[in-house]
Amino acid sequence: MQEIERKYLVAGDGYRAMAERSVRISQGYLCTRRVTARIRLWGGEAYLTLKGRSRDGGLSRFEWERRIPVRCAVHLLARCSGVVEKVRHLVPWGEHTVEVDEFMGENEGLVMAEIELRSTDERPELPPWIVAEVTGDRRFYNAYLSKHPFRIWKR
Repeated sequence: MQEIERKYLVAGDGYRAMAERSVRISQGYLCTRRVTARIRLWGGEAYLTLKGRSRDGGLSRFEWERRIPVRCAVHLLARCSGVVEKVRHLVPWGEHTVEVDEFMGENEGLVMAEIELRSTDERPELPPWIVAEVTGDRRFYNAYLSKHPFRIWKR
């Protein structure tokens, strides 16, 4: 139950033609203190996720996720103070799938990629449209973006 991933900023839209699948995601946060509690609508499915604090410079953290009824997720999302809207593009790249998130709404203009890893030492080959690593930079956590939208701080 440990998530290990690196996060990157993306330039251009070269990833779109390479995507095997794209799905719209809405997610809100019920709690962001010691444990982050996230509600996510992923296409026609819904999930409750608990995430622990980041370790290893933002590279890894505890993650527990369970599928929940969509009607419950819709009810809980309505109680979240901020909801992040994005389209996730799943792009195969070498041994990995790069998850490229194109943010919408108050976070429009932000495009980030995540690559889940098998170990903290792994250094994946990166596609040319990845321009900078932001792993561990709290401003790029979705929970932060739900309260401090990209449109406000990108200047």
